[in-house]
Amino acid sequence: MIPLSLAEIAAIVGGQPYDVPDPSVTVTGPVVKDSRDVRQGSLFAAFAGERVDGHDYARRAFEAGAVAVLASRPVGVPAIVVDDVVGALGALARTVVERLGTTVVALTGSAGKTSTKDLIAQLLERKAPTVWTPGSLNNEIGLPLTALSATAETRHLVLEMGARGIGHIHYLADLTPPRIGLVLNVGSAHIGEFGSREAIAQAKGELVEVLPEDGAAILNADDPLVRAMASRTKARVLLFGEAADADVRGENVRLTDDGRPAFALHTPTGCSDVTLRLYGEHHVSNALAAAAVAHELGMSVTEIAEALSGAGTLSRWRMEVTERPDGVTVVNDAYNANPESMKAALRALAAMGKARRADGGRTWAVLGQMAELGDASLAEHDAVGRLAVRLNVSKLVAVGGKEASWLQLGAYNEGSWGEESVHVSDAQAAVDLLRSELRPGDVVLVKASRSVGLERVALALLETTEGEVAVR
Repeated sequence: MIPLSLAEIAAIVGGQPYDVPDPSVTVTGPVVKDSRDVRQGSLFAAFAGERVDGHDYARRAFEAGAVAVLASRPVGVPAIVVDDVVGALGALARTVVERLGTTVVALTGSAGKTSTKDLIAQLLERKAPTVWTPGSLNNEIGLPLTALSATAETRHLVLEMGARGIGHIHYLADLTPPRIGLVLNVGSAHIGEFGSREAIAQAKGELVEVLPEDGAAILNADDPLVRAMASRTKARVLLFGEAADADVRGENVRLTDDGRPAFALHTPTGCSDVTLRLYGEHHVSNALAAAAVAHELGMSVTEIAEALSGAGTLSRWRMEVTERPDGVTVVNDAYNANPESMKAALRALAAMGKARRADGGRTWAVLGQMAELGDASLAEHDAVGRLAVRLNVSKLVAVGGKEASWLQLGAYNEGSWGEESVHVSDAQAAVDLLRSELRPGDVVLVKASRSVGLERVALALLETTEGEVAVR
């Protein structure tokens, strides 16, 4: 964060200093919400959560080097006390971003946000110092914390924005006003909360409504609900996708033998070939979106293609591919799941298995619940189970309760009548099954919504210690 005195911070957030002997003391370190992340000169933001109250860790944070605590009550150490810590954090972020004058790139969408954000970050980092959202910290706490990690040297601030309802993205964008706004897609994620894809589109499109006239709205030409957002912005519109009229376009899209996407990248400045290090054809759209942002910020098509071809995964448990010494490949995509990302991951698994099938390798889909689907849950889980069969996935392991049973039922109704699909109760049962059945050349995909915690299966399969290791 740019250096600010406690007096300045109090004025910005409308707070009252408590136990502050010298208001001129300056915050020079990062703003953090975990006392374990405190560094010398930090500001510690204390949040009262359902299980943990950050105020209880105020003294620990101060003793670790925090200058003060942003709190909702006095805590016995230097503090700036406010009525609403979340609101105060947002106000502080807004002021810092305004003073920095950095270019803010904001992105949203139903699927692929984090992967695309990681690609954008790796492209722009080649051009100038860039700060981006770590992982999926894309809410009213994570977004301002990311913004506050920017410094005077930061030229690009790449912010992922999630939405839980109408007005949420508008609120986030007001905290860190973007010049470039990217909307990836409108899918079924959180449809249980929103009620329809049209309502999701209404929420996602709030991003382009706040863009300035000299800004750029980067929209997916292949998604009709996103393309239609062009009418909701006063900014210049740049289309990406495989559509013939896309400004940044992918042509001759194909998969390599091991399932990596390759395509010809066309931008208004020329054409260049790209072969991604990432797995799955769904990353083509993510890569084209990132390319459109990079083009808007002045990178040449050659620079973009080179950067895309060298980019990897920055965030954990998103198509994280690891080959074990015995030849079994584990694909940990267990961070989250929705119908679109689940289907994309299955297609990637099928592509990865093609080259191995000739040598006897099999594909395993270890799948769990997709949360927040509301009344559409049964149909969507059934459809995923059916797709696994249509893609000729060798083995489906459905993990968990009723949603998992719907996955298996879909596979059964599509024609999986033998031992191709199985329903197990929990992660440990899945690990036990896989340890007894896997053989060299097999590829295992592990995917479910974050609340399921199915990454434990992937981590257990990758344990290097000998003997039985319980799922942790």
